[in-house]
Amino acid sequence: MSWQEFTALLILGTAMSFSPGPNTTLSTALAANYGLRHAMRFVCAVPVGWGVLLCVCAAGVGGLVVAVPALRIAVKVLGVGYLLWLALKLSRSGSLAQADSTRLQVTFWQGAALQFVNIKAWMFALAVIAGWVAGRSDELLRFYVVLPTMMFFAFVSNLVYATTGALLRDWLARGARLLWFNRVMALVLVATAAWMATV
Repeated sequence: MSWQEFTALLILGTAMSFSPGPNTTLSTALAANYGLRHAMRFVCAVPVGWGVLLCVCAAGVGGLVVAVPALRIAVKVLGVGYLLWLALKLSRSGSLAQADSTRLQVTFWQGAALQFVNIKAWMFALAVIAGWVAGRSDELLRFYVVLPTMMFFAFVSNLVYATTGALLRDWLARGARLLWFNRVMALVLVATAAWMATV
């Protein structure tokens, strides 16, 4: 892979990983409500799920999901439903004490599985495989460069968002700030679900 291709991959990875979406929104909200330590299992789950999804797309399954309307609709329905459920739970938490008692549980495996019901993640993975890996003479070598690079972006972007949420935690603890923050985060999840439903 030439340095120009790798630079283009880094630019795409930055744009896609650091733009708001379900992963970064959840990383921020989990850290703001429960602290960075609690959010870290989700932050670590995202690159694992993303890495497996990239492997699945490299094996050809991603093209099948996009090509078969029933599979594409199933991914959308599951993804939209899960994001709306998370948004509902998040919007009801108005204080740190209340957040602690209701505990929005997103396990490591749920965080990893979220990648498979995110149509944006499927499209991104397919774009990366099609643009940098598939059909090249050094396909396997390219995949060994692309996979850790994309997993690194997934980890760092979610860590940055989670750290931001954790830094806001004390400020959000005053008055109704956390309630409004959670409602804004819930709206971002709803907007993401609406976008996913239309692509």
